[in-house]
Amino acid sequence: MEGKLSHAAKKLTSSPIQELSHLAQRTNAINLAEGFPDFAAPPHIKNAAVSAIHSDFNQYRHVQGICDQLTKMVKEMHGLDIDPLMDIAICCGQTEAFAAAIFATIDPGDEVILFDPSYETYKGCVTMARGVPVYVPLDPPLWTLDPSKLLRSFTERTKAIVLNSPHNPTGKVFTKEELEIIAGVCCTRNYLAITDEVYEHMTFDNQKHISLVSFPGMQERTIITSSLSKTFSVTGWRVGWAIAPAILASAIRNIHVIITDSAPAPFQEAALTALRSPHQYFESLRRDYQSKRDYIIRLLGGVGFKIQFIPQGSFFLFAELPDSCHLSDVEFVKKLILEAGVVAVPGQGFFHTKLSSNEVSSVSCCYQKRYIRFAFCKSDATLAAVSERLGKLLDAAGHLALQ
Repeated sequence: MEGKLSHAAKKLTSSPIQELSHLAQRTNAINLAEGFPDFAAPPHIKNAAVSAIHSDFNQYRHVQGICDQLTKMVKEMHGLDIDPLMDIAICCGQTEAFAAAIFATIDPGDEVILFDPSYETYKGCVTMARGVPVYVPLDPPLWTLDPSKLLRSFTERTKAIVLNSPHNPTGKVFTKEELEIIAGVCCTRNYLAITDEVYEHMTFDNQKHISLVSFPGMQERTIITSSLSKTFSVTGWRVGWAIAPAILASAIRNIHVIITDSAPAPFQEAALTALRSPHQYFESLRRDYQSKRDYIIRLLGGVGFKIQFIPQGSFFLFAELPDSCHLSDVEFVKKLILEAGVVAVPGQGFFHTKLSSNEVSSVSCCYQKRYIRFAFCKSDATLAAVSERLGKLLDAAGHLALQ
């Protein structure tokens, strides 16, 4: 039946992250692979969803109040005025918002700039639209952007740039200087920017999230995508949005209606309660996740992992395998599951750039096979259980005996 598949479907493969999550379920392993919290969502938000269901908000629905509240948040966070009626599309999570943004703007043959490493969804959406992903590698270990590499990536077919900050998988928050470079290129060459800002409220060590849309000339050429999922620990609710110039937002809404018609109605109602949360909620969120970040850094650093970059945002740690470990990332993850009952994600699945022989020889090993992504959006009890399981595998030097 393969001959019945579309061209786009033939290019897609199953998600390694979801496969690892399914493996965690089957083997009763602790899941540090998939980025979902294993603790309860805030009670006032859950109560709002239950109330909406009992009030029969159970049919197709668009809650304009979400758009009104997002308008206030964009004004407060970025100093921008947007039209709540025209410039926002409510979608089934950030994933659909991003996909709809790509389908609304990318034609066959258009090139889309992606930073490498990058989240797996971006490539899939671009290729489904028959666009061409073009990768600009971020330089390890601090994942800095080299402007010369960015400039060399542009051709006459370039249409858009995708920016994810705070960044998955590294936890990098792009600096103001890096964002200025990206914004300058977009304005000079009239490129679109599509941003993934789902971790916008999770920044650490007094880092501040700066949206690309806030730079001069960028509001008219930027599509912001985000969602409730990460900020409010409701990844299964599937309520997200795209914020864009009216003509682009309209196209995204049209695609959303064709694909899914409506985001879940009771969760849209609850979203309004969530978005109205006081400032103290967001401050507490940052403190809690920074504490979890610090815990997993101590844990993994203590068993030999190289932590050369401290995550500045998101809830992921991209840790480099110990120098003494001669396994690849994939081999290590397999052993970690079998011997420790802990699931993480091999880093090479986030990389797409082929390194030249000179680049490979300039590092001790191909760095693309030396990183493991750990999700620390887990309860204190879960993280303590990980520590206990890893502790049983330590050698005399106190490092993981997985070789």
